[in-house]
Amino acid sequence: MQLAEDVWRERMAAHEARVDALVRPHLERRRAGRAHPVHDFLFTYYSFKPAQLRRWHPGAGVVLAGSPPHASWSGYEAGPDGVAVGAAVARKRAATVEWVRALLTATASRPAHTGCFGLHEWAMVYRTVPGDVRHEAYPLRLGHDGTDAVVEAHQIRCSHFDAFRFFTDAARPLNALTPSRELQPSLEQPGCLHAGMDLYKWAYKLTPLVPSELVADAFELAAQIRELDMRASPYDLSGLGYEPVRIETTEGKRRYVEQQRAFAARGAVLRERLLAATGGLADVAA
Repeated sequence: MQLAEDVWRERMAAHEARVDALVRPHLERRRAGRAHPVHDFLFTYYSFKPAQLRRWHPGAGVVLAGSPPHASWSGYEAGPDGVAVGAAVARKRAATVEWVRALLTATASRPAHTGCFGLHEWAMVYRTVPGDVRHEAYPLRLGHDGTDAVVEAHQIRCSHFDAFRFFTDAARPLNALTPSRELQPSLEQPGCLHAGMDLYKWAYKLTPLVPSELVADAFELAAQIRELDMRASPYDLSGLGYEPVRIETTEGKRRYVEQQRAFAARGAVLRERLLAATGGLADVAA
């Protein structure tokens, strides 16, 4: 598919403006030396830099007519009809594409489990003491003893390795599962908040083979999921304007599951879009 110059320039400008608005608060905090316990996660845990997120790519198989800046970008090649992502990129990334597609396909095949109540964040501070907590600037809503009591009163069933690996040593044996990187394709399920956030990771890892609008959509979803993740956590973030979702109560559990299901539905759409965007990459690599 070929995009006329006026079309791709409009899309590129719209993407840059959108990302500028999304990342501006983070960049302002970074310049001021201020940390944020919720949204900095999107730039510290995830490795995609704001400038990388801002750079617009049309995706594999799309030819840009005219004089796009992409002509000088790594991975792009000029042809008789314009500039496009080169076949060498698709060949080089084939193993990554195959792994991500297998993971997304397996995840999509499973029902969403919505009974975890965000207890992974509680397990990350289980049996800690003051001075030994990740977000030390923010108090635990129930204190250390109260937090431990919530963990001990619930069945923890975290299926996501990149959440489980941050559990405290005392919390790991309490989990019903033992996630690992090797088991990720067999354990990942679409109700998991972290699996929803990670759609952003898989999207940017496939850049420039997927359109940047899809990456930005995944970023926005990750940002919104992260808010629920931390509102349901044991931390008191009310000073930052985050009303807690008190998962230690019946009403809090209901609210958490309601929002978790909504995010799972949105994640399912993005997951299918990622699969569709990568479905023809074997032809591009040929």
